[in-house]
Amino acid sequence: MGLEGSTVLYGSHGVCRVTGTASRDFGGREALYYVLEPVYDGGGTIFVPVDNPALSAKMRRVLTAEEVRAMIREMPEEEPIPLGDTARQREISGEILRSGDRRRLVQLIKTLHVRQQARREQRKKPCAQDERIMKEAEKLLYEEFAYALNIRRDQVLPFILQELGER
Repeated sequence: MGLEGSTVLYGSHGVCRVTGTASRDFGGREALYYVLEPVYDGGGTIFVPVDNPALSAKMRRVLTAEEVRAMIREMPEEEPIPLGDTARQREISGEILRSGDRRRLVQLIKTLHVRQQARREQRKKPCAQDERIMKEAEKLLYEEFAYALNIRRDQVLPFILQELGER
């Protein structure tokens, strides 16, 4: 299989270690599964069918430290996303979170941060939906950055700000 012992990103579960493969019977069908253990959240074991391209496509390699640094350097140039009305925002945000596309996650976080800042300037409370989506996007991005940089998740934002401040 070649994945045993490697670390991958898996969908919205974030950084996971592939601990091996196992033959399991889920729903009356015996199949071979990758066994994933989340690195940061003790959310249990995840079984991903080896022969299901749609599910195994959700497994992506973790960025290297240099790739993370390059991505941080490019953050200021990332454009916010036009989210539109609430229903459209939910659709776009959900699509980005499911895809795990790192650049789109950065754009989404940036967009929501700008919107929260504008609401604060208008003396309005932050939108609960925006906060929930931003937390989920940050979790996905910051877990990978923390793993790649070998730092704690709570050190990621200060690291990003420091890197951008040195430019």
